[in-house]
Amino acid sequence: MIERCLGARRARQIHRALRHFKVTILCLVMTIVVLRGTIGAGKFGTPEQDFVEIRDHFSPRKRAEPHRVLEEVQTTSSSSSELNNYAAFDLNKLLVDEEDDSEKPDPKKPYSLGPKISDWDEQRSKWLEQNPNFPNFIGPNKPRVLLVTGSSPKPCENPVGDHYLLKSIKNKIDYCRLHGIEIFYNMALLDAEMAGFWAKLPLIRKLLLSHPEVEFLWWMDSDAMFTDMAFELPWERYKDYNFVMHGWNEMVYDQKNWIGLNTGSFLLRNCQWSLDILDAWAPMGPKGKIRTEAGKILTRELKDRPVFEADDQSAMVYLLATQKDTWGGKVYLENAYYLHGYWGILVDRYEEMIENYHPGLGDHRWPLVTHFVGCKPCGKFGDYPVERCLKQMDRAFNFGDNQVLQIYGFTHKSLGSRRVKRTRNDTNNPLEVKDELGLLHPAFKAVKVSSS
Repeated sequence: MIERCLGARRARQIHRALRHFKVTILCLVMTIVVLRGTIGAGKFGTPEQDFVEIRDHFSPRKRAEPHRVLEEVQTTSSSSSELNNYAAFDLNKLLVDEEDDSEKPDPKKPYSLGPKISDWDEQRSKWLEQNPNFPNFIGPNKPRVLLVTGSSPKPCENPVGDHYLLKSIKNKIDYCRLHGIEIFYNMALLDAEMAGFWAKLPLIRKLLLSHPEVEFLWWMDSDAMFTDMAFELPWERYKDYNFVMHGWNEMVYDQKNWIGLNTGSFLLRNCQWSLDILDAWAPMGPKGKIRTEAGKILTRELKDRPVFEADDQSAMVYLLATQKDTWGGKVYLENAYYLHGYWGILVDRYEEMIENYHPGLGDHRWPLVTHFVGCKPCGKFGDYPVERCLKQMDRAFNFGDNQVLQIYGFTHKSLGSRRVKRTRNDTNNPLEVKDELGLLHPAFKAVKVSSS
């Protein structure tokens, strides 16, 4: 019929166009099926809705939408840039605490760290017998030690302070890891009455009672750093003592000098005697009138002490000087090495120490601890220029860190530099490299295998 009307040639063209149209329709259907399988169905999951969405996507009105959306994103990003900027954020919004609804202490009752305990030695001895897998000594003359340090629950008052707290705890973790010592970092004020200097006392008592397996608790201030990573404390020397502090007998007992000892780094044995001396030490600590009045007594009784509220160090000097017969027999004032080393006389001599001496001495030749007394890196104001304190703290950190890095073949380019340099080339026989300081595998950390 078509051929008679239009001719044979024209009919073939029409048939060819119809075939192409069928193929096109088939391809379109297949495309829609594939798209539905890949990106999912429309809002209602119907083909009709799919066609509506496709139509809207290609319509002129919708083609302008991406530009509008892009403008909205740019506007939103611009307006919210401050929300993403840590420097512009008011940190005080996060530092709002709940109201203090804790029970207020009765001012008529004398302060106490907790319920009176009189048989701790018996309780602890029984616990150790019942728990042989947690011995209080981990080797011959090697007690189980818990190093305790900490900082305020709030960020430092100056922006850089938290960075130096991080350096300080990293330094302590390194020493503890190398010497088989456990570590506890505290950021909670356990007793609001004992804030400031005195916050350590409630924490120490709580840890002694909660960890009967610990033989010695080692308190260390956050502004003190280990600078002799190889020095092992002479534990045998303290077998008859319960309290070890850096100090001098003459200055404490004879002169009653308020700096005759230092409580920024000390050892306290886990025993009844220690609980008793904590109970005797604490009464000057509660903040307010008690601490203020106690400060006046300490200034009057101790040599060269300035006028300020009672602090834990002055209180300990006063306690020992006035009650030597009660406490002195179990207190060891150590000065053969630097359990506490004043930074002002040490840090500038580090290069001299490196040239003439070696780690493992612990004393003035290579101090175990460098303590930045008076720098107060977390506060707004210290007793020394800020630049000097921070620069010297960097030097102390790098001085100790070099002893760790040398194990792995690196060192800081200088004591004032954060950058490191290689001190030995890698080898295809790494186990043959000598551990000069013996810090990688000290003998007391070796596991003893019992023969069957």
